[in-house]
Amino acid sequence: MAALVYQIISSAALVSLGLYHMVATTRNHLRSPQAYFARPYHPFPLSSSSSLSNNHRLRFLQLYLVIAFLVVAIVHQIVSSLDADLLLKGRSPVHYFTSLQSAASLFLFLLLTLALLLSEWIPALLPLPNDLIFGLTAALFYLQSFVSWGAATVQTSDLQAKCDSVSGRISALASILCLVLACQPKLFVADIGLGASMSLQGLWVLQTGLSLYVDAFIPEGCHKLLDVVNGVEGSTKCDLDESKLRAVAILDLVFLVHVMFVLLIVMVTYAMTAKLVGIRALGSYEALPSDNTHIQMKALSGTQA
Repeated sequence: MAALVYQIISSAALVSLGLYHMVATTRNHLRSPQAYFARPYHPFPLSSSSSLSNNHRLRFLQLYLVIAFLVVAIVHQIVSSLDADLLLKGRSPVHYFTSLQSAASLFLFLLLTLALLLSEWIPALLPLPNDLIFGLTAALFYLQSFVSWGAATVQTSDLQAKCDSVSGRISALASILCLVLACQPKLFVADIGLGASMSLQGLWVLQTGLSLYVDAFIPEGCHKLLDVVNGVEGSTKCDLDESKLRAVAILDLVFLVHVMFVLLIVMVTYAMTAKLVGIRALGSYEALPSDNTHIQMKALSGTQA
């Protein structure tokens, strides 16, 4: 139950972060396409006045929330490493080291977020350019993908190995997008794609928790392992090869559904943001003369002639 709660919290954090990034990116691009460039974070609130946003006491709210969620995730991984998985790996060091690897990668994200906060708070103390931040973020996402792929190779649960493998691919996609933004900071497609990848990762984290720990979402032919003597719940396992292949195919189909859902979110986000700020981004304009004005001017010119 605790693992499912952690998955739900992680999913909500990632989806919210991705949505906020997409809204802020679309808004900045629509307001000033020529001056647009990718930003590693967006001050809160998204006001029209930059001076108001810079002086607002909640300017770094996004970074504060990211730091809080990273701390919770690191603590969870460390506690998980100390809690032996009696059903799957016993007290072997495999579970211990995979959990510590996840905690270490999250700790690197925490250090980068703290460095970004310090750079924005006191620029003279730690001036970090945006391209360097995106480059470091790309490296950390790539490291996170390796951690997920490594965890997938040592899993005895077929479903969990598949979920970890897909999560690693999403992290690799985010790494590529960050690297592109480090080289081409004005590429709007890559910037909004980064927010979409974070939302996709959040949805997949939720799907992982449902597929592994909720009976209603466990594919047919698979079941949760339970150590009745010690009262420990393990992950989900498929007994037959046919059930395993069927479960993997279902997860692939569900992943495509999540991708289509994220694409729908991107289109709706762009449309709603364009409706709110897109008209003002086109600049002011003067109304064309009406028919009555045209007739009056024509009559005036005839009189003067």
